[in-house]
Amino acid sequence: MTERLNKTVIENDTDLEICALKLKNYFSRYNGAIVAFSGGVDSALLAYVAHLVLGNRMVAAIADSPSLARREYRFALNFAREHNIPLRIIHTREMENPLYVANSGNRCYYCKKALFETIEKIQRGLEMFLDESHLPVFFGANPDDLGDYRPGMRAAREASVRSPYIELDINKETIRGLCAYYGLEIADKPAMPCMSSRIIYGEEVTLEKLNQIERAEDFLYELGLRVLRVRHHGHIAKIEVPLQDFGVILENKERINKRFHELGFVYASLDLDGFKSGSLNAILK
Repeated sequence: MTERLNKTVIENDTDLEICALKLKNYFSRYNGAIVAFSGGVDSALLAYVAHLVLGNRMVAAIADSPSLARREYRFALNFAREHNIPLRIIHTREMENPLYVANSGNRCYYCKKALFETIEKIQRGLEMFLDESHLPVFFGANPDDLGDYRPGMRAAREASVRSPYIELDINKETIRGLCAYYGLEIADKPAMPCMSSRIIYGEEVTLEKLNQIERAEDFLYELGLRVLRVRHHGHIAKIEVPLQDFGVILENKERINKRFHELGFVYASLDLDGFKSGSLNAILK
């Protein structure tokens, strides 16, 4: 992927410069900002550019949630530290909401609703701290998200949260190109949604299941895999990796089986369709 991204930057350097300028000009219209930050590619670039333009008149707000893998959480904290981005850690407590725990098809709505409501609670304090009368909130949804099932978008609209990438028509490929343009280490970072998204709809989200998923994915990560999901189907752990990584799974099948059994799974399986982001959404259709 690195070679492809570098080629994109070289061949479309002028386009990326234009997009970078558009994004910087976008934030220059504001006196301050709060960026909903998870450490993923989209939100990290948003926080980085907002900080380039606004300096310490912006804050990146990250939710320290049980559904955010500790590996991803540590990465996000390190990214903010390395780039001197002001960071505020918040606690969203979505696990206390039975509608979230029930894990119906709109679970993501309640997650984002909890995030934006918690940000709203600290908003006044941040405005006083940054000496700003109004701090708008931004998050990293992009035009590609509009073609997928994203109930969290409704929560953003209800909370009047802005989506710069959608407003400027900057898609995922361009976002990665901009990360490479700025020399950011996240340019090739695989997407890693919250761990609750690994649990099939209709099955409750519990701390035990989230812990199982995280430890199982950490084990696969230690084997050198980077694009992966462990889907929680009750007693069954379904592993999703790209087709080219099937060999790694098969070469380590005994170790994987042993570890997954230790974590409480009765069965460990490999999805023959390979990795597909949002594959559990097929159930909703």
